[in-house]
Amino acid sequence: MKPATADALAPLVGQIAQIIEQARGHVRQSVNSAMVASYWEIGRLIVEHEQQGQARAAYGQRQLAELSARLAALFGKGFDISNLRNMRRFHLAFPIRETVSLELSWSHYNALARVGNSSAREWYKREAITQSWSVRALERQIGVLYYERLLSSQDKALVEAEAGEKTQPLADTAKDFLRDPYILDFLNLQDKTYRESTLEQGIIANLQQFLLELGKGFAFVERQQRIRFEDEDFYLDLVFYNFKLKCFLLVDLKLGKLNHQDVGQMDTYVRLYDERIRGADDGPTIGLLLCSEKSEAVARYSVLADQQQLFAAKYLPYLPSEEELKRELQRERERALVRMAQQQELGE
Repeated sequence: MKPATADALAPLVGQIAQIIEQARGHVRQSVNSAMVASYWEIGRLIVEHEQQGQARAAYGQRQLAELSARLAALFGKGFDISNLRNMRRFHLAFPIRETVSLELSWSHYNALARVGNSSAREWYKREAITQSWSVRALERQIGVLYYERLLSSQDKALVEAEAGEKTQPLADTAKDFLRDPYILDFLNLQDKTYRESTLEQGIIANLQQFLLELGKGFAFVERQQRIRFEDEDFYLDLVFYNFKLKCFLLVDLKLGKLNHQDVGQMDTYVRLYDERIRGADDGPTIGLLLCSEKSEAVARYSVLADQQQLFAAKYLPYLPSEEELKRELQRERERALVRMAQQQELGE
């Protein structure tokens, strides 16, 4: 009998490897589920012991140190004071067992439990599940105030609802999928002499991270896509498609301050795209002017003021501190409220 060749064995090896990988995946999932469930229970026991029937009580360092020492003697590593404190915080952040999804790992929940705003925490949890965020992706989105930036782009009613701790959907229209500012720290653009082509190339080279920053449901279509109109060619910096809105997103990258010419050019791009590229089942094309500096005059006295398909947003080439970013969001929110008040006055 002729021995099996390496090529003949290849399909069998592949099938066996697939079974082994699936088994390992099931083991990892089982371990993760058991860890999340047990750490939640440990946190519950610690909280109940510290409260001892009282509404609120302090659990001192001494008690945790003693508990840590005893558990370490029984089970070894994994029960130092900081980890026990994390378990306690986990239970306090998610006091209802049914709200803890085993689709996320203990590391996910450890990051989520540090988010003070309960509405933001719940939103980050849902997004981490539906978007399959890694722990690193989740931590970055929390660190750059993804939820707060998305909320700041919403209508006044949603902002007020968030302040009242009401649950509202955050993504229904084109405006709701975009945010301001965008954080492009992963491009490493410390040198302020970079050009638009450098910015574009950096985004292409870090496309996965840019898609994460861009938001939910976006997929990359093309760079420098050409649209021909009569005897003139137009080139679009970046084109994406959003599968939630079922529409194209055209992104034009700008250095310096936004001007009326930039807005008019994007308006032309959107109209041409709707006429020549957009399919019968696609929604209206969105145009996003991504600039290093916005102009209030342009925002107020151009088609940006009342256009449902054109938007302008600022990008930050560095990761600001949390306080700097909060100040930036507060400024944007105040400007948006002023614009809404002015529009209401004009409507009256």
